[in-house]
Amino acid sequence: MNKRASGILHHITSLPSAWGIGDLGPSAYAFADFLCQSKQRYWQTLPLNPTNLLFGSSPYHSSSSCAKNPLLISPEFMVREGFLKKEDLAAPPGFPVQHVDYPAVAEYKERLFRLAYKRFSKQKTSVEYERFCHESAAWLDDYALYVSLKAHFNGATWDKWPRELRDRHPKALQSIRQKLSGPIEMVRFLQFVFTRQWFSLKHYCNQKNIEIIGDVPIYVVHDCVDVWSNPDIFKLDEEKRPYVVAGVPPDYFSETGQLWGNPVYRWDVLQARKYDWWTSRLAHNLSLFDIVRIDHFRGLVAFWEVPASEETAIDGTWVTVPAMDFFDHLAKNLPALPLIAEDLGLITPDVKQVLRQLEFPGMKVLLFAFGDDMPANPYIPHNIEKNCIVYTGTHDNNTARGWFEHEATPREKKNMFQYLGRNTAAGRVPGELMRLAMMSVANTCIFPTQDVLALGQKARMNRPGTARGNWRWRLAPGQLTPRHAHWLHDMTVSYARG
Repeated sequence: MNKRASGILHHITSLPSAWGIGDLGPSAYAFADFLCQSKQRYWQTLPLNPTNLLFGSSPYHSSSSCAKNPLLISPEFMVREGFLKKEDLAAPPGFPVQHVDYPAVAEYKERLFRLAYKRFSKQKTSVEYERFCHESAAWLDDYALYVSLKAHFNGATWDKWPRELRDRHPKALQSIRQKLSGPIEMVRFLQFVFTRQWFSLKHYCNQKNIEIIGDVPIYVVHDCVDVWSNPDIFKLDEEKRPYVVAGVPPDYFSETGQLWGNPVYRWDVLQARKYDWWTSRLAHNLSLFDIVRIDHFRGLVAFWEVPASEETAIDGTWVTVPAMDFFDHLAKNLPALPLIAEDLGLITPDVKQVLRQLEFPGMKVLLFAFGDDMPANPYIPHNIEKNCIVYTGTHDNNTARGWFEHEATPREKKNMFQYLGRNTAAGRVPGELMRLAMMSVANTCIFPTQDVLALGQKARMNRPGTARGNWRWRLAPGQLTPRHAHWLHDMTVSYARG
C-alpha cells in the first residue's frame, strides 16, 4: 500500500439483495463494477466469520476464526451451481430493504440450505468438494464437529458438554463424529459453497485491479471452536473457563474502561509452539484477502488483562507480548505480510516503536481531528504521514454527517470550519472530509459507503457498548448512482489516486 490509492469500506451484509441480507451474488459484482468505474483500488469488509443471533449478529463475535458465514451465500448462484432449483427460491417474505432482519434471514436461508444439501448429498462425489475438504481439514474438521455438537446439545457452551467431549478424548470424538456424520457433512458443504462463491468474487475484483481488505479480530470468544480445540494457548482454569479476560483500561472516554470478556492468550505457550495457531490463522486469511487489518493491534505488543471475577476493567494489568519474536516468525513462515494495524485508542510508546520497526500502516480517523488540540492532533491532515490509511470514520463511528449533526461539539464544528476555510452545511460535511483525506499525503484513504452517500446517523453500522440494533444497515437498490461514481472518479483522479 505504498502508492496513492483510495477505496470503500462496505460490509457484504450491507449490499442490496432480494434475500434480506447482502451476499456474494450479483449485487457484489455490481458493487465491484462501481468501485472500478470510480477508480477505487480497495474494497474493505468487516470479518466474514459466522455470526450468532444471541450476540446481535456481530461479525466480531464468532464461533470460528477461519470458517465463514453461510448467510452470505448467494441463493441465485446456488441455483446456477446446481445446488438449488429456481422454484426452490419461492417468493421470499417481505424483507426490509434498508436493514437486515437477521432472525428472518436465518430462518429463510436455512430452509434453502437444507434443500441444497439434500440435493448435493444424492449426487456423485465431487472431486472439487473432496479437494476442498482435504485442503481445509486443519480448521474445517473441528469446526464442522463443533457446530454439530452445539446443535446436538441445544446450544450449550462447549465447557458444559460431557467431560469426555469437553476435554476432547479421542475415542469420544471418533464415536460422536460417526453419530453426527450427516450434520457434520452439511456444515462442510456450506463452507465449500461459500469458499467457491468467495473466490469467484475475489477473482473478479482482482481482474479489475481491486484488492480486498479483510478484517481479523485479535481475540476470539470463549465459546468457539478455536478455544475448544486449543485450550492450552488460552488462560483457562481446570474447568476450561477463563480466569482472566481481555479489555482496555480506563481512559478519557470511560472511567471504568471496557471489559470485553474474551479469553486472553498464553504467549509463553504460543511461543513454545512456534506460534502455530496464529501462523495458520493469518495464512488462511491471507489466502482469502489481499490485505488484512488486525483489529486492536496494540494487543499484539501488550494487552490489558482483568480477573474474570471483576465487573469493570479498572483492576487490570498490562501484560507484554514477545512482539518482535512473533512477527519475525511470521515473516519467516509466510510469503508476505500485507497487514494494516488498527492502532486507534490508547497507543503507548512501546506500540509505536513496534509499528515503526514493522512498517505496517496504521489508521487515522478524521472525525477525531478537530478537538481542542487540533494543530497538534495526530489525525489532522497536516500531521498525517504517508504510511497510513486515512478514514473519514470506521464501522464503530457515526457517519460523518451523523457525527456533525449529533455528536460534534460547537468547538469541533468551529475548528473544522476554520480548517476548511469556510462554513458548510451538514449534508456537505462528508464530502469535505473525503476531500481532505484525498488531498493528504497518506498513501491510502478509505471511506464508508454511508459517507459517499452523505447519510445521517440512521445509517450507522455499529454503536460500541450496545448489544442490539447493530450491523443492520443495507444499501438500497440503485442508491449508488452513476453520479456518485463520476464524482468519486473525478476526485480520485484530481488527487492522483487513480
